[in-house]
Amino acid sequence: MVRKPKIILLAGPTGSGKSKLAISLSKKLNGEIVNADSMQVYKEFKILTSRPNLQDKKKIKHHLYGIISVRKKFSTGNWLKLTTNLITKILKKKKIPIIVGGTGLYFKALLDGLAVIPAIPLEFRNKIRKYNKKIGQEKFYNKLLKLDPKIKSFISLNDTQRSLRAYEVKKYTKKSLYQWIEGTKPNFDENLFLKIFLNFPRDQLINKINLRVERMFKEGANKEVKKFLKLNVKKDMSANKVIGVKEISSFLKKDLTLDNTKELIKIRTRQYAKRQFTWARGKMTSWEMVNPKNYKEILKKVTY
Repeated sequence: MVRKPKIILLAGPTGSGKSKLAISLSKKLNGEIVNADSMQVYKEFKILTSRPNLQDKKKIKHHLYGIISVRKKFSTGNWLKLTTNLITKILKKKKIPIIVGGTGLYFKALLDGLAVIPAIPLEFRNKIRKYNKKIGQEKFYNKLLKLDPKIKSFISLNDTQRSLRAYEVKKYTKKSLYQWIEGTKPNFDENLFLKIFLNFPRDQLINKINLRVERMFKEGANKEVKKFLKLNVKKDMSANKVIGVKEISSFLKKDLTLDNTKELIKIRTRQYAKRQFTWARGKMTSWEMVNPKNYKEILKKVTY
């Protein structure tokens, strides 16, 4: 008799074939796919983020793709709330939720829970950001360690965003970010999950990334960025971080040649993939590391 896991988590570096594999597994296991990529949530970025196409969506039910405007903020907390509700609904239908994407923080929040920290006023947060810019990250980090020594174990000197978050939380709530996180509980039992990370060989991944970038330009990446720029989205919005926006913007201003633009996007994408691998080695040690080309091995893990 074939037994199925309750919830499948499918992570991996950008360009590793997660979406294609998720569709195959969904067909085999009667599943539905839930997006776990922080950039694929934006309506306006279909090409640059390699969102599943209409044909794929017709085959299998997809959730949380292209659901939010680039003008709006979308936090890990927003994603977790939506995903928790979706998982519950999919399970009630006797189907398998397949959570697929490359945003490690989303998976961490789903498995470990997310601390419910009181909202901190924007004015208060902006003061801390100005202070960080004034003294520089290194001095700011040292002051943070004096203010909140407990965070040294999970926030590094180079992590500016989390340093700012830890500083503002401690200053505003008088309680360490570490303490907030420590008391957090997940919404689902960890035994319900089958966790798979696609460990794609580096040389093959680089080739796939290069081909993907070339394909993006053929599909109209330039037009997509041109439309985005017309929206005059605020600089601090996360949508500006989509790989390709900065480079194509420079190309449209004639500051870069087309070849240089493509090469810079390829480099940034490879760097992002490297960071995803680093995250997996440090924070996904309990996950199954599988070569995505070995479909039979993956199938054995999901049907046991």
